[in-house]
Amino acid sequence: MVEEKKGTLAEELAKTRSYGQVRCPNPGCVDIRLSPPPGAKSVKCPKCGVEWRVVWLKPGFPRIRGPVWDSITQKIEEKAKELGLE
Repeated sequence: MVEEKKGTLAEELAKTRSYGQVRCPNPGCVDIRLSPPPGAKSVKCPKCGVEWRVVWLKPGFPRIRGPVWDSITQKIEEKAKELGLE
């Protein structure tokens, strides 16, 4: 029997690409894909609640630059109050 050639490894991997989406960099929810609206400056992860700054390399191609610090500081303060550390 002759097997059908599927294509090169690079071609097979290219089919799994998800353009227009980024993964949440938080280690607890790396499996979450975020889809920022075109031209958005930030996107918030629904699982961890952290807001991330987004930069657009070209239309439809977002990348995460880093966290929105105001959002992180607010989450830390909320957690401190919850634990009674304030």
